[in-house]
Amino acid sequence: MPRVRKGAARSKARRRLLREARGYRGTRSKHKQQAKITLTRAGQFAYRDRRARRRDFRRLWITRLSAACRMRGTRYSRFIHGLQKAGVLLNRKMLSQVAIEDPKLFDQLTKIAQAGLAGVVKKAPSRRKTASKPKPKSEAKAEAEAKVAVEPQPDAAPSA
Repeated sequence: MPRVRKGAARSKARRRLLREARGYRGTRSKHKQQAKITLTRAGQFAYRDRRARRRDFRRLWITRLSAACRMRGTRYSRFIHGLQKAGVLLNRKMLSQVAIEDPKLFDQLTKIAQAGLAGVVKKAPSRRKTASKPKPKSEAKAEAEAKVAVEPQPDAAPSA
């Protein structure tokens, strides 16, 4: 059987690589090997910086919230803790938007947080799934026996 050369598949792969590397300087956009190395490195930077962007935005939201809380005479940490105790499930992004666009609502949230810290507000049910502790074997056995004893037994076949 004759040896198969890549031919069209190889040139297609090369074209794809060079198309993705368009806009890079010098040999990085002209030569296959340099383009491949550069694209790999670019992918690593993109992966790293997507995560860094999320961190940066979280820092921005916290800074905005901290400033809004200070204007209302409270601290950011106490504000967040109070909201958690009160069962308010807004994330920092939404809280930041509220602080900017609707200061009156943010004032109400601040009061809710202070009430939560004081223990006045009844806590909403948690979203976390809590695993129940396993019962000791003796309790589980006793419970199973009680269940069997309580269930009515089917009557025997009726006598004719």
